[in-house]
This record gives sequence, structure tokens and C-alpha cells, in this order.
Amino acid sequence: MLKRADWLGDRAISSSCFLLRAEICDLRTDISSNRRSASVWEGRKSVFTVHLPTDDGFGRVCSRTPLGLAVSVLYFRFLDAIADNMRTPELSLLTDLYQITMAQGYWDHGIHDRSSVFHLFFRKSPFQSAYAIAAGIQPALEWIHSLRIDKSDIEYLEGLQGNDSKPLFKQEFLRYLQGCRFELDIDAVKEGIPIMAHEPILRIRGPLLQCQWVESALLNIVNFQTLVATKAARVCQAAGDSSVLEFGLRRAQGIDGSLAASRACFIGGCHATSNVLAGKLYGIPVRGTHAHSWVMSFDNELKAFEAYSHSMPNNCIFLVDTYNTHEGVRNAIRVANQLSSRGHRMVGIRLDSGDMTQLSIDARKMLNEARLHDAVIVASNDLDELEIERMRKAGAQIDVWGVGTKLVTAYDQPALGGVYKLSAIQDKNGQWIDKIKLSEQWIKVSTPGILNVRRYKKSNSPSMDVVYSDTIGMPSDASGNDVATGQQQLKLESFDTFEDLLKPVMRRGEWTTDQPSLKKIRENSLVWRNAFPDRMRSLSNPARYPVAMEERLSAKKFEMMKVHR
Repeated sequence: MLKRADWLGDRAISSSCFLLRAEICDLRTDISSNRRSASVWEGRKSVFTVHLPTDDGFGRVCSRTPLGLAVSVLYFRFLDAIADNMRTPELSLLTDLYQITMAQGYWDHGIHDRSSVFHLFFRKSPFQSAYAIAAGIQPALEWIHSLRIDKSDIEYLEGLQGNDSKPLFKQEFLRYLQGCRFELDIDAVKEGIPIMAHEPILRIRGPLLQCQWVESALLNIVNFQTLVATKAARVCQAAGDSSVLEFGLRRAQGIDGSLAASRACFIGGCHATSNVLAGKLYGIPVRGTHAHSWVMSFDNELKAFEAYSHSMPNNCIFLVDTYNTHEGVRNAIRVANQLSSRGHRMVGIRLDSGDMTQLSIDARKMLNEARLHDAVIVASNDLDELEIERMRKAGAQIDVWGVGTKLVTAYDQPALGGVYKLSAIQDKNGQWIDKIKLSEQWIKVSTPGILNVRRYKKSNSPSMDVVYSDTIGMPSDASGNDVATGQQQLKLESFDTFEDLLKPVMRRGEWTTDQPSLKKIRENSLVWRNAFPDRMRSLSNPARYPVAMEERLSAKKFEMMKVHR
């Protein structure tokens, strides 16, 4: 059924092509041709005509129909004709195979539509921090919002075989999948907020099959970005008032890893990135000047700096350690004076090797003696938060830190132990039944119920969190058993305000609120982090933030543990 045909004029995908977009049911199709066509609207009727060159393997499509009737497609090659600009169907199968085998099992036994609740959380804060920075939430939700299982997905699944060399999936099940629309209710913490171990970042509620399907992708997206955002927050804290630039593109784990890392680093507090594509996609400021190869391409360093100053007079940060760092600083000063005579200003210099603490002290003295007090000193070279902290304590005169490999790869802890657990499911009568996963280790015993987190504040500073279940009831005060051990009693004697962290973001698969810009997420994250006590933000041996499990929920958990053992 033809819903809409939009003439896109001369928007070209090559020098001789035009685009005509026709929306047929829920499928948007971009058809390219080297002959111009048009969609002519006459009242409530439409003439829809597309000519496709037969010499390129296409047939001719010519259908004149009232608006709303079927569009006849005589012949065309789908590989070239279909390009979906609104979503990415190739990501619909971004899941582990066992999610789909379980989905067929749920469907076989008639429980695929049974309402269920899952929570995404991590069991231990990364980098021995007191907390992690929740990140990747918006991209994860955008993936769910666009999730559709299309014909190509079904065709691939049809080809999978079991150990008897017969189809792994039933045709009836695959037909069900192709018509499936994901209608999940999702509550999430605000992206960029500090979150503690065992506290849900996402709460997913909906049909059991759908909740199961999205597990792997949600963990993939949220785990990595939360990990890198936390690392970035630590690096930026170590840098103090100095700026931090993310330089990790060349060492990141692939194209998607580099983009996700740049986004997460910006949330964590980095001021800019070297990744131009990340700048374009996410609106992150980009920075960069030249490499050692630039200097080596000229007869000598001075000529290289002079050449660069003529080409990029408004972007001069000279890399001074290609040959001799002290002489490099002198050459930079010479070119800075030339720039000044032409009405421009040298931004600064960059150090990339050697004893950068002592070299920065020497360079600062040389620059000041040349009256270049505003020239910045940038440092790069396998930096992380601990090295930055050490250098600053030793008196390094660094204004900007360029951090790459150890930031975007989360070098010292390359994975976050995020998990996704079923905590409640409705029975055939619609009654909620709490669920628990047991283990010999307390840290791996899941918490039953439909959970939320209440954060209590005193003098606007977070002081204690309480995990509670909606099915049991909200906490009456800030007290409960330590969520990490289940034993120690925690209690906050007084507080000013509280806030529930999980808030509705999607209902039946549709957004419930406008999504904040990445810049706003970053700004909010900095405010939230700075509200925590200094002792909690220490890079080494931070004070532990108290997180309690509401007393009735704790009793329910222990009761279920006894029953199931």
C-alpha cells in the first residue's frame, strides 16, 4: 500500500542519479535511476512513476494508482534498490544465538508474551572506583526504538541448522518474528550519573521474548561506554583544572569502538577529541595539529614549523620532540615571533616523549622568558590518571593532556562486569512472581522484584542509596542491609531530599521524554560527580558509598534463597 511518495529533487547519490523515496507500508525504499521521474499529486490521487534502466539489470516500474492502493513493482534488483535511511536492519540480529533459541522455546510453550522484568547492572565498580559513570544509555535505547526484524534477517535464520542438519528454527516461529514489533517499557537512570554496584542502570519490562532478545546488545553498548566514561572521569579528575583531549582513534578497538569511546570520553569530562567523525556525529569539539612526519618531511625542524605556520596560522601547536626537545622549543619560539608579526598567535607546543615533567618545566621557563606566557604546553605519550597525578605532584607544567590508548581501551580493566537478570514475571493469571538467581557467591545472587533506587541527599550531597522493589513498597527511611554483603545494617540518620533514579524513558517502544544533547549530558555528569564527597572521588582507595537494600526486600531475598536451596 502506498502511504507516501516524496520527491527529493536533485539530491544525487552519484553525478547522474536522483532519489525518489516511496514509503510502502512500513518499508522505506530508496530507488536510484539515471532518468528523472516525478510524483504528481492531484487532489486525493497520486501518479507514481519510476523508470529504471534495463541495461543495469532493472526492469520498468510504472503504476498509476489512487493513493492508498498497491504499487506494482514489475522487476527490480533489491540489492541496489533498497536502502533504508531511517534504521539499520543489519543490527537487528545483534544478539547471541541463545537469545533466539530461547525465544523459540518461549514461543513453543506459549509464554513469549508473558510480561517480565529484567534489570541491567554491574557487580563491581571498575578501576577500584567508588562508582561508575552510567553511559551508552541513549544509543542503547535508540537501537531498541529502531529494532525491526526484516526479511533479510529471516532469510538468514532460515539457513541455520541444528545438529541433525535440519533447520534450527520453525517456519511458524520465523513468521511470527517478522511481524513482531518491540513494545518495551524502559526505565533508566540519567545518562552520565554516578551509579554504584548492584544498582540497576536500566529496567526493561515487556513480553518475555522481547526482553530476552535485547539483552546482548544492551550489555554490549552500556558496558563499554560506562567503562570508558568512568575511565575518562578519573583521567579528568587527575588533570584538575587542565584540559583533557581524547587522542585514542588509532588505538581503539575498531571503528565502532572508536566512536563509542569518543562519545563516552566526552560524557566523562574530556574537552575534545581528535576523531573527526565523532566530532561530526556527536558534536564533540575536535583538536589536532601535526605529527612527527610533518617535521620529518622538511629539510629541518625550523622550516617545518615555518611552513605549518603559513598553512595553518590559526592552529599552531608545534610538536617539539622530533629531534631535540629544547631546540624544538627554541624553534617554536622563533616561529611564534614570526606569527606575531603577521597578526597571529602560537597556541603552544606539544611534548610526546622523554621526561615530560622536567621538559615541561624547562619549556615553561623558556616560553615565559620569551614573553609567551599564554602559550600552552600539551603532553601526550601513554598517559593515564595515575601518571597524570604523579606528574602534577612532581611539578609538571602541563596545561593540556592528550590521552589515548589507556583511555579508549580502558587499558587496566578492559571489560565491565555488567549483567542482565530476570527479576519478576507474571503468571498465567497476571500475578507478579519474583525471581532470583542463586550462587555460592553472594555477589552473584540476583535481587528479586521490580527494582528502583532512591538516592538520599544532605546539603545537596548524595549520602546514601536504597534499593527497593515496587511490588513490596517504597522505603520508609534511609536504612537497610548492605547490598554488597546482605549483612551489615546501614542507616542514614538525617537527610534533606531524595530522588528515585530510574525514570520512564520508553513506553511500548516509544520515547516518553525528549533526549538531552550530548553536551547537556556531559554538563550534568560533571555537576553530579562534583556533588559527591571528595573522599569518594579519590583515585586510590576511595571511601565506599553506602548502598542499602530496603529491609523488606532484603527479607524477601533471604526467604527465596532458603526456599530454592
